[in-house]
Amino acid sequence: MNTDFITDLARKLAANVPGSLRTAQADLERNFEALLQSTFSRLDLVTREEFEVQQRVLERTREKLARLEAELARLEGAGQPG
Repeated sequence: MNTDFITDLARKLAANVPGSLRTAQADLERNFEALLQSTFSRLDLVTREEFEVQQRVLERTREKLARLEAELARLEGAGQPG
């Protein structure tokens, strides 16, 4: 997970804390950041890049399967008495 994203999100959460708690803002940012990192690490997330790589692999696999199915149909058709 992108730590800059988590740090930025923690900062935004801490910035929305009521003014009376602003003195604890640095502590809140650290706590929010730790909580977010812990939460995101438990999720089985992948990056956009990893997702796109797997999507391309799947597309190539589907294309290959379609070619193999067509070849099998052609071979089965050629073996049929006609």
